Amino acid sequence: MFLLPALLAQGLLKTKDVYTWPSKFYYSLESIVLTLAFMALLRIKNPEQLKQCKPGEIGRIIGLDRIPEVRCLRRKIDLLTRQRQATHLNNLLVDSWYSGDSSQEAEFLYIDGHVRIYYGDKAKLPAKFVSRQKLCLSATSEYWVNDAQGMPVMMVMGELTEKLQTVIEHQIIPQLQQTTLLSCLPTGDNTPVCTFIFDREAYEPAFFKRLWEMYKIAIITYRKNVKDKWADECFKSFVVPVLQQSVNMQLCEQGTALGGYWFREIRRQGETGHQTSIVTTHPTLELHSIAGRMFSRWSQENFFRYLIEDYDFDKMVSYGIESVDPEKEIVNPHYRKLTHQIKKLREKIQRLQARLFPLIELAMDQPLDDLPAITNKQMEYKQKIDSLKAQEEELIKQRSEIKPRLKVCQMPQQERYNKLKTESKLLMNVIKMICYRAESSVAQWISPYLAKAVNEKRMVVKQIIQSSADLTPDYQNKTLTVTLHSLSAARYNQAAAELTNLLNQTETIFPGTDLKMIFEISANSNCVG
Repeated sequence: MFLLPALLAQGLLKTKDVYTWPSKFYYSLESIVLTLAFMALLRIKNPEQLKQCKPGEIGRIIGLDRIPEVRCLRRKIDLLTRQRQATHLNNLLVDSWYSGDSSQEAEFLYIDGHVRIYYGDKAKLPAKFVSRQKLCLSATSEYWVNDAQGMPVMMVMGELTEKLQTVIEHQIIPQLQQTTLLSCLPTGDNTPVCTFIFDREAYEPAFFKRLWEMYKIAIITYRKNVKDKWADECFKSFVVPVLQQSVNMQLCEQGTALGGYWFREIRRQGETGHQTSIVTTHPTLELHSIAGRMFSRWSQENFFRYLIEDYDFDKMVSYGIESVDPEKEIVNPHYRKLTHQIKKLREKIQRLQARLFPLIELAMDQPLDDLPAITNKQMEYKQKIDSLKAQEEELIKQRSEIKPRLKVCQMPQQERYNKLKTESKLLMNVIKMICYRAESSVAQWISPYLAKAVNEKRMVVKQIIQSSADLTPDYQNKTLTVTLHSLSAARYNQAAAELTNLLNQTETIFPGTDLKMIFEISANSNCVG
């Protein structure tokens, strides 16, 4: 309840502008959306876990006698997902989040993919490399856009094996153009409409130049395949802002030609002498700001980690599969499998050659009596190498007879790719965005009242969420008083007392009623011990 004003401020009830809802239902759209949001904040991972909760107590926080039964809630989620309005809802939220002065926070956008592992056996999904497990597993990809503060902006769902470049050009940019962030036309000056920041996954100089020339979008990313090293005397010390901290860095900038195009290249020299290279198409951004924006990309990684640990980010919402576009072109799985086998054979050949060549040099310096033993070993390695090379040639011949790419409809029926249901996951991701932003805003409100705000602010917010409270409606005076019980420490009670003052200034009306919410805390915030 203490986070309800923040949820409403982040646009939770904009769902009413997007979805249609039958008036005959006992549970209104507001009740269902509040239930889903409170489930996310309470770390209730799926509707089935509501069976372990007291339906009456949680029902009171949505203004009813009980929360929906699991089957009922599932039907209501299905009713929402069948309208397929999650992307439209996301666009409306983006327009409300970045209106007025707050639009500056979206001048720099971080883009990265998150791989969601699939452990079932109904869907036929392509294998993807999961970096956190160092394995190739069946998985789907979600591509997220976060603002300069690490707050989520939007996400799009990958179907099969799309590259990040393709997703940016054909999914992210078209959706951003439907919002105020990229709705304006590119200007003729050197001011970019927006700046994308991503890792090496989308590295391609021609792609960078195309974004600038077609959309006036600048990029900041790491450079690939850096082989030269700049002189130490070129680097100078700068104070660089990184994730609300100031870091001293040794930086240098030079122009560089990549793929026939000219870019700004910035390098950071570490204490060991290692040089990290960054390239950008932003024409005016200062040197230290470019480095700070690039190294602040960890704010998005921190966002992924928090949602995985606290919001059960990868949880499936609706079970089932959908077909993909049959005309979609993909890498031929058999071609990829043969390529992998060829790669492994070549690695074996290289290892055997690494053992053979020292023996050849050794034979030149050894006495004649020792030559038979060395020669026999050489022959053994040579036979193995010849055998592996013969296998390699056979695999190359087999691969040459297979098309590198094919359409989904050309795959055998039993191997044809499909996808998991996406609309329900999109809807829950949008709700989790709202919850995360609301939780972050409340954490920011109480941070001035905590001595160790960096380490404690989110912990205190989660403690407030899990704490008990008394609800006292006054229908005559049209008020709803929410009295929070004592927290685990006096300083947390003091921070919560300050939070009540801020929340009362919002004069929030509880959804679906005319009751003004009044926030209090029962603990004596001045007590010690």
